[in-house]
Amino acid sequence: MSETPPHTGGLLLLIDGTAGLLTVAALGIALLLVLIIKVRLQPFVALLAVSIAVGLSAGLSVTELFGTVQRSDAVSMIETGMGGILGHVTIIIGLGTMLGAILEVSGGAEALSTRLLNLFGEKRAPLAMGLTGLIFGVPVFFDVGIFVLAPIVYAAAKRSGKSILLYCMPLLAGLSMTHAFLPPHPGPVAAAGLFKVDLGWVILMGIVVGIPAVLAAWVYAAWIGKRLFVPVPQDMVEAADEAKAAVAAERAARRAAARSTGATGGGDGVGVGGGTGTVALAGAPGDDDPAEQPVSLTTVFTIIGTPLLLILAATFSSIALDPSTLRSVIEFFGHPFVALTIALLMAYYLLGIRRGWSRKSLETVSTSSLKPVGNILLVVGAGGIFGAVLKGSGIADALADTFNDVGLPVIVLAWLISVVLRVAQGSATVAIVTTAGIVVPLVEGQDLSQAHLALIIMAISAGSIFASHVNDGGFWIVAKYFGISERDTLKSWTVLETVLSVAGFVVAALLSVFI
Repeated sequence: MSETPPHTGGLLLLIDGTAGLLTVAALGIALLLVLIIKVRLQPFVALLAVSIAVGLSAGLSVTELFGTVQRSDAVSMIETGMGGILGHVTIIIGLGTMLGAILEVSGGAEALSTRLLNLFGEKRAPLAMGLTGLIFGVPVFFDVGIFVLAPIVYAAAKRSGKSILLYCMPLLAGLSMTHAFLPPHPGPVAAAGLFKVDLGWVILMGIVVGIPAVLAAWVYAAWIGKRLFVPVPQDMVEAADEAKAAVAAERAARRAAARSTGATGGGDGVGVGGGTGTVALAGAPGDDDPAEQPVSLTTVFTIIGTPLLLILAATFSSIALDPSTLRSVIEFFGHPFVALTIALLMAYYLLGIRRGWSRKSLETVSTSSLKPVGNILLVVGAGGIFGAVLKGSGIADALADTFNDVGLPVIVLAWLISVVLRVAQGSATVAIVTTAGIVVPLVEGQDLSQAHLALIIMAISAGSIFASHVNDGGFWIVAKYFGISERDTLKSWTVLETVLSVAGFVVAALLSVFI
């Protein structure tokens, strides 16, 4: 690399060359951590502010950063950085979020966990909870999975009289693994967009890396669950019981009203059963009311599995098939946008319309599910801006040369950077998008395969869940929802996340040697 960077303004007037660029990078990351940890600035605002500060410090002009007010050929680095990543991830995250909401509200999670508990029996209930988290975690966000499935954990732990850790930790491991490694969750989707990797490869490597990692986490969950007794939180149990009683009373009242009026049909909408994950018909349900029937396990598997199989089929058709009409058809249906749309329409019909939902109810559930997504998309977009500024200013090239001189494989550096950012500021999404912005330039020009790049994404994702502690919102959700003290949460949840992270990284690193 030339000693003279492409820009010479800003801080480079004092420290020129590669040393100046590395200083700007270090100060930028330090400023990001201070703004998020100390100032408590919203991560999107912090990433945007740091991106602008880094760009100006590295000598970028205002025109390069923001473009011009008048129409011209000048390209805004901020607009292209944000638009480039959001154009890829917004549709996927939006469709995935709505799919998860329909599965949640329809009672799909409750049906899944109940069937698995009946299938595995009392002795293997922890395994059933783990599989529930693993399967249901694919379409829903981590915290949503906890809110929906926690009452089932309370019931299993209360019935057995054993520590709640024995049941909640396997569940949390499954939810955390899918959240970190598998689309349509924001982290892996954002990283795939930045690395320009097909989602099919990310799904495949997410499964290959994630399954051994979650198995290791389950082993630790079984060990800590037998050695650390935490009783079921009675306030949470009472709240769940009250919610179920309220739903039952509402259904009974509607039945009574139906009998008195002679009504037999459905109504205009659905009433969401608070805390139970079920939906009651707003009309006059009877014993054969489809909304009262448990969701079929086959239906849940079909809806969750369809987009994954379609995307994988499209990815491998480009390898196994020559250009043809058949390949074009497979690639069309396997595009993430199309595959997730198909899955969502299936959920609308199988879990909604066929079970008595009105179109208004489907719209209400879908729209309300998108409210929390705005913050995630803004953070992901700001991460794209940060990466664009690093590349456009020449900092990315300086980092690439420096890390190459260190001699560590890129996959190891990716995991270490992600771990540091995760432990320092707590947000997995911020850790992923920031690390990806730093690592992408390291792999450019190396002619790495899509599979190898997907493994690097897995390493970044694994690092982003390392050692969840008090600066992570997930830490407090786990502690408060399951009634675990801060000290015991560190012993159980924090270590569980560390096991999941290290195991996932080890598998990804080993596979990268051969792929």
